[in-house]
Amino acid sequence: MTHRTSAALRLARRRTVADDVVALTLEAADGGRLPDWEPGAHIDLILPADGAGAGMVRQYSLCGDRWKPCEYTIMVQREPDGRGGSAALHDEVSEGDLLGFGGPRNNFRLAPAEEYLFIAGGIGITPLLPMIEQANRLDVAWRLLYLGRSASRLAALDRLAVLAGDEDRVTIHDADRLGRADLESWRPTDPAVRVFACGPVPLLDAIAAWGAVPGGLPPRVERFTAQDGDGPTPAAFEVIASRSGVSAQVGESESVVDALRRAGVDIITSCAKGVCGTCETDVLEGNPDHRDSLLDDHERALGDCMFPCVSRSRDPRLVLGI
Repeated sequence: MTHRTSAALRLARRRTVADDVVALTLEAADGGRLPDWEPGAHIDLILPADGAGAGMVRQYSLCGDRWKPCEYTIMVQREPDGRGGSAALHDEVSEGDLLGFGGPRNNFRLAPAEEYLFIAGGIGITPLLPMIEQANRLDVAWRLLYLGRSASRLAALDRLAVLAGDEDRVTIHDADRLGRADLESWRPTDPAVRVFACGPVPLLDAIAAWGAVPGGLPPRVERFTAQDGDGPTPAAFEVIASRSGVSAQVGESESVVDALRRAGVDIITSCAKGVCGTCETDVLEGNPDHRDSLLDDHERALGDCMFPCVSRSRDPRLVLGI
């Protein structure tokens, strides 16, 4: 997929789509075509350098019409306890302003299935909307469980009604009115059903714990925040950047990225938390100690890539394809 870093997007339109949620339509600053994307993709947004969110980089799922080649749409929920990025996009960025961006990048691809169960918690609906549209295009059966604190905080309800048509495919669970959802009752028993979920950590932890139905595949989840790690690996180790011909010792409390930067090898990062996928790197030798929130168990077992912003090594020596 085409990839751009730090190009410019102009905020063309903004509108409120739910309580504390805005939809932002972004266009290329030069008015040209933007890189294509697939369901599940996100972009990195680089906030202006002159506001409270100065220079922050945040990841947002693309949720607009991917057949419109000159615009991207994201939805941003205000996070009162966040790190300032959502507040800046709500309060400081106006129509006409320019934002740097990177991507699009996709760590949450829609895999083929005979039937889909989509589960969204709040703003987690964003990457699932294009997936639902794709399922409709392919005439694949799907259901959606959409959970939120209150219905007024749930975006895209009108769009979902159109996507569902006359069929009873969408279940809205309003916690203020209905209480805690019985997630276990949604657990598939048919291996033909593939689960894709996005939302807050407790929801995704519960869904991930379902595991795979015999003969099926485990749920795929996308996290907006990193999972709790197991703490630093006590032992230091050597990392070798094969293409650069550089080696460095990675200390007990530093990242591979920091160690290589000390040695003169710069690795582009964004979230630095193992969530966005920007720094994905090939592993040529050694056994990585995965600490990201992106790879599934099968991908971790392959051991052929890692995210050096958070992951480490289980061996004394690790060789990377950089």
